[in-house]
Amino acid sequence: MVDRLAVVSGGTRGIGLTLTTRLVKLGYRVVALYRGDEAAAERLVAEHGDRVGADRVDVADPAAVTSWAHRLLATRGTPSVLVNNAGVNVDRPFLEMSEEDWSTVLATNLSGPFRLTRALAPAMVAAGSGNVVNIGATTGIRPRLDGANYCASKAGLLQLTKCLALELAPTVRVNCLIPGMTDTDELRTRFRLDDPDRLAAVLAEIPRRRLGSPDDIADALEFLVSPNSGYLTGQKLIVDGGQFMW
Repeated sequence: MVDRLAVVSGGTRGIGLTLTTRLVKLGYRVVALYRGDEAAAERLVAEHGDRVGADRVDVADPAAVTSWAHRLLATRGTPSVLVNNAGVNVDRPFLEMSEEDWSTVLATNLSGPFRLTRALAPAMVAAGSGNVVNIGATTGIRPRLDGANYCASKAGLLQLTKCLALELAPTVRVNCLIPGMTDTDELRTRFRLDDPDRLAAVLAEIPRRRLGSPDDIADALEFLVSPNSGYLTGQKLIVDGGQFMW
């Protein structure tokens, strides 16, 4: 098996953890980036040994990303897959939203993918191949209350995906994977889905009548990084059980 390297930002928890694990199963060495939860990072490395490295990098910090990327390329080589998954929420009504609320979310959700891709794409282009998968959100297309910062960041990520697909072609493919309501602890807490009535109301809007699982998202990622999607670039792949059908 060819020894391949993948990088997953926000790769130690939630959906990102499942994406990291799936790439390991596909035979990749994976570097999972994280910002704060060192215990989760240590558990991940303990489970997978030398197939996974966990690096503490805040993708909102330009200098930190640049320094880390130089070390990665020098010590581990050029990644064939980059998954821009790291994201944050700071929900607030628009008229109460501060400059910090706005800039914090944009710095991670939109500028983070820009910085990581800018740092690693030249080596991918030089290697003659590469795959960038940006993890979007349905709210990048459909707005919601109290999330102007988050929605704007994810809408921007869709357009960034298209621009990068144009500029990095023909060697590097760039696509956006958009999860719908995916069953994670963060989602259940945020939308109070432990309330049976709230959960039933959400499921009534989804034709598949269930929440997505992180494995559903990993299945889509597996397709996007495989030769089976070799003619696919600059596209959005929405995995939402048919909830919005865009």
